[in-house]
Amino acid sequence: MIKASKVVFISDELEKEFNSLANDDPIKKSITKAIYILKENAFAGIHIPKKIIPSEYIKRYGINNLWKYNLIKGWRLIYTVTSDNEVELITAVLEWFDHKRYERRFKY
Repeated sequence: MIKASKVVFISDELEKEFNSLANDDPIKKSITKAIYILKENAFAGIHIPKKIIPSEYIKRYGINNLWKYNLIKGWRLIYTVTSDNEVELITAVLEWFDHKRYERRFKY
């Protein structure tokens, strides 16, 4: 299922963190590429089953779905998909981290 979406950061702080990365940073380049792909298809990532969504995300953001997009060097981009009055899909980036922090967050 290909569904175009608007991509946003879940908070101004997260967007500032992204913008503070150097333009030649490989992680920033990988995130930028992921954002482009998610604009074209909000469901391009891997769906994370509801039973393993960290409770922190549910409490903090009130989400009911979670997706991951694999970046370079084992990094992960975590996002949720929602809609704006059922008209436009919105992909909200929650965070990105290396594989070790990903495993800790998801208790693997």
